[in-house]
Amino acid sequence: MPELQKGLSEVVNKHIAAVGPSGIREFDQKISSIDGIVKLTLGEPDFNVPEHVKQAAIDSIKANKSHYSASRGIIELRQAISRYLKTKTNVDYDPNTEIVVTMGATEAIFSSLSSIINPGDKVIVPTPAFALYFPVVQVAGGELITIDTSEDGFVLTPEKLQKALDENGDSVKAIVLNYPSNPTGIEYTEDQLKALADIISKHHMFVLADEIYNELTYGVEHHSIASLLPDQTIVINGLSKSHAMTGYRIGYFAGPKDFVTNAAKMHGFAVTCPSNPAQYAALEALTNGLHDAEPMRQQYQKRRDYISKRLEAMGMEIALPQGAFYIFAKIPDTINETSVEFATNLAEHAKVGVVPGSAFGPGGQRYIRMSYAASDDAIKLAMDRMSTYLLDRV
Repeated sequence: MPELQKGLSEVVNKHIAAVGPSGIREFDQKISSIDGIVKLTLGEPDFNVPEHVKQAAIDSIKANKSHYSASRGIIELRQAISRYLKTKTNVDYDPNTEIVVTMGATEAIFSSLSSIINPGDKVIVPTPAFALYFPVVQVAGGELITIDTSEDGFVLTPEKLQKALDENGDSVKAIVLNYPSNPTGIEYTEDQLKALADIISKHHMFVLADEIYNELTYGVEHHSIASLLPDQTIVINGLSKSHAMTGYRIGYFAGPKDFVTNAAKMHGFAVTCPSNPAQYAALEALTNGLHDAEPMRQQYQKRRDYISKRLEAMGMEIALPQGAFYIFAKIPDTINETSVEFATNLAEHAKVGVVPGSAFGPGGQRYIRMSYAASDDAIKLAMDRMSTYLLDRV
């Protein structure tokens, strides 16, 4: 096996070298070899892609739609996204100039933030938050400003946002809002968004609205901040969660034309264009499958209710999720362990896999995240094992 030439180890992008691996993936991999473990770690829907969506991908292959598409994605899909976003955000996005189809929401986040940030620019991220935002900001040479929301019901308050802006001034170029949230499942109300929008509108900064879980809400209505700040908002979304299409890698971003012009360049440099079969599957999903998420949503809500009752019976405090498919549970005060220590012991002794809350930034150190995008049998077994384990410890 080849060894790197002496001296080449110093030839590296200093920003990427300073960033650690994904805390979620790293911990999942660490515990995966434990025999018999039941994992509630990854946000991977246990449902299959709807049959008519799969057939659309197959039909595109048979029709030899196998050549490069437009870099921004096939126009039919961008038109379908435009129609969908009109309904969901109440904003008209021009499919020709204001929408880009990406390789999953992950690439949409990367291309969007990378096209905004210059070295030294600051990006606000309310935490606990999806850990991907942190390295993307850092690799672009930006500075991460986190705001711990754990004492405020995991919702960013106007007061804390204003304080961060007062302290950091014009160097703040963007704020990331992910709701329903990964890892907490918390959703923002329309009034909460209006209060934040009132502050943001007074500053020259973008809002990166990651709304990938917008179709998975429980008893609440999803509101997009794009309807309040269309001239400052970049909407991030995709088909991975709503249609269980994680492996198809289809996401998108939408925003004002001048922003999209530059972000589309970054997208093109990174991936050239999205996969054709996946795009035609996404077109079918957004044309004839707008209600495909409903059976999944109903099942997720049942799982949420079951797992939350079981955890509360164990004496664990939770923020009841209003969306997504995660529960963020507080480690009992009687257990004096960090989230990594607790999650490691839970995996090794109870054979239950969860993600340490510390992977999601400040405010998550005494929490664990559990995904209920797993089978009912797996969830029940995990809860039974956790209950027995905690009974012996608390």
